[in-house]
Amino acid sequence: MILEEIMSKEVYTLKQENSIKDALRLMEDKKIRHLPIVTDDGAVSGLVTDRDIKQAVPSTLIGKQDSGLYDTPLSEIMTRDPMVGHPLDFVEDAAVLFYENEFGCLPVVSGGRLVGIITETDLLYTYIELTGASQPGSQMEVRVPDVAGVLFGVSKVFYRHNSNVLSVLVYPDKDSSTHKILVIRVKTMNPLPIIEDLRKEGYEVLWPNVPGIDR
Repeated sequence: MILEEIMSKEVYTLKQENSIKDALRLMEDKKIRHLPIVTDDGAVSGLVTDRDIKQAVPSTLIGKQDSGLYDTPLSEIMTRDPMVGHPLDFVEDAAVLFYENEFGCLPVVSGGRLVGIITETDLLYTYIELTGASQPGSQMEVRVPDVAGVLFGVSKVFYRHNSNVLSVLVYPDKDSSTHKILVIRVKTMNPLPIIEDLRKEGYEVLWPNVPGIDR
């Protein structure tokens, strides 16, 4: 999946000469926390967040309209030349940037112009959609050998049960470098027959650990 598929294309922006007061009004009106600062030709020159504003305007002055701090131009508080993404960047790579740099948004630029924005909320929603967590179903964790073709063998069990698999995630096994953990979400509320067959095929089902079924 690429950023173009999940980014918000309606991006609210301001210019460097706009004031903190302008930013506060726009953020409150649109219920947003991040404002890309753009030039006249649409290039990203900076970024202002609600945190920047809180640091610039002490909490004791918030709401006092006579404070001259509200007239401070955004050029004085913005983060200059922020990190940006491209519409064709992979969502996974963007998630790594969010994690490593601890920021809350990523402006998306194409041809030198701002075309979208990705936020932490967008990434979280995408994760929920990819894992099928928003749909009714059951989740199971299966430890398998890290060998070619193992996923095909596991999938045959689900096929025999005519079960609709919503998602499959693969994680390293912290206890064994020769195994992987499959996290499978399936569209059924009763996974017990599937679990039983997986164990009959020699696969170790870690979750759910259902009493009464031979391991």
